[in-house]
Amino acid sequence: MEPELERRLVARLKAGEASAFDAVYDSYRARLFTFLARLTRRRDVAEDLLDETWLRLVSTAPRLADDTKLAAWLFTVARNLHASWCRHRTLDGQHVFDGAAVWPQPPPGESPFEAAARNETERRIEQGLARLCPHDREALLLTAVGGLTPAEAAVCVGLGAEAFRKRLQRARERLAAWMDAGGATSRAQAG
Repeated sequence: MEPELERRLVARLKAGEASAFDAVYDSYRARLFTFLARLTRRRDVAEDLLDETWLRLVSTAPRLADDTKLAAWLFTVARNLHASWCRHRTLDGQHVFDGAAVWPQPPPGESPFEAAARNETERRIEQGLARLCPHDREALLLTAVGGLTPAEAAVCVGLGAEAFRKRLQRARERLAAWMDAGGATSRAQAG
């Protein structure tokens, strides 16, 4: 988002303009949901955390700093809510995540062969992401799904830019190695 446009939007949020909340919701809803769905690997939890993220925006809007970067702020809130959820619940590693629900719609006119190849690739990526340690998965999702720059994502996770860049590089390497090995890399190697 252009800096001047973002500053005006933040000012409108601070003033409580409903149309400003609508604009933020329309701009970030899909990316935030995808981020949370892939982090939690549970659609119901992702929906709950997303709802809570919007509630936090509404309650905090009057106190936002004038120079707030909305993407970084929203993803930080979503990430922190996920961390709280993890602390308060025992994750049941048996949940099957339907990654198809968060992938973009197929292009029109896609052939059956292209659809099958795309579905297989998406399935393998989801399996690879699931095998990464949470910090690595989070780094990839903040940048690839959330659309944050590495510097913005570093702020979200509370790391310096260089430390986050190394984490992101490691995550990319681990996912690529798992994909190159045909998905045969064990969880122990990936984590």
